[in-house]
Amino acid sequence: MKLKVLVDNNTFIDMYFLGEPALSFYIEDEDKKILFDTGYSDAFLKNCETMGIDPAKIDLIVLSHGHNDHSGGLRYLKGKKRFKLIAGPDTFNRRKDDTGLDIGSPLSVNEIRDHFDLSIMDEPVKISEHLIYLGPIKEELPFEKRYAIGNICEDDSMVPDKILEDSALVYQGRDGLFIITGCSHAGICSIIEYAKKVCHEDKITGVIGGFHLLEVNDRLHQTIDYLAKQDIELLYPCHCVSLCAKIEMGKRLPIREVGTGLELEVL
Repeated sequence: MKLKVLVDNNTFIDMYFLGEPALSFYIEDEDKKILFDTGYSDAFLKNCETMGIDPAKIDLIVLSHGHNDHSGGLRYLKGKKRFKLIAGPDTFNRRKDDTGLDIGSPLSVNEIRDHFDLSIMDEPVKISEHLIYLGPIKEELPFEKRYAIGNICEDDSMVPDKILEDSALVYQGRDGLFIITGCSHAGICSIIEYAKKVCHEDKITGVIGGFHLLEVNDRLHQTIDYLAKQDIELLYPCHCVSLCAKIEMGKRLPIREVGTGLELEVL
């Protein structure tokens, strides 16, 4: 598997790509080309051009969840091609933060169906030779209790939004599993545990993506304890992981720097 970071909050020095507070990865597995999340704007498309990636050759788009820093780029793909798109239930429901600001997909589910071949998945599904879309992640660990971020529209009413569609990809590699996350609203450790169950494999070789760890608190410390026990060689926390959380993680974990333009190859 080859993975390129199309969009992240950070950029590397002397690598002239665009960054934004969002996430998008380009993935190749055998002959399958996959776009995992689309960032907030058209920055991912501009970076594709700079990196020599032809978006028209993408076989499948996968969304981790519906927040606009992961789904916003979809509006710039309208009309380019009728892409296949996988997402979890309620991904395209209207969402607002606690101030009333729209934070959901800029396209409604009807607009999505007009322009994309949409498949709503609520269970794990194999999307390429070695990649599995996990579907909505089930709560696995007590210290990762889900909490609401703003509100989501359900049955014409706004209710607390626990981002229940939150998902991830898992690559079944030669030496174990490599996890690819969007924001890990389900909890990064719960995602790993769920991936183990789905794939019947306990060895985790690496993780890249947002871990949604912003504060130095008990949840962060229990997450560090868990990750340390997994003996994971490649840890790439990005996007929604604060500097203070990374510093704390780095005291015990072999975390690596991430930025737009990072390229990985996993066997």
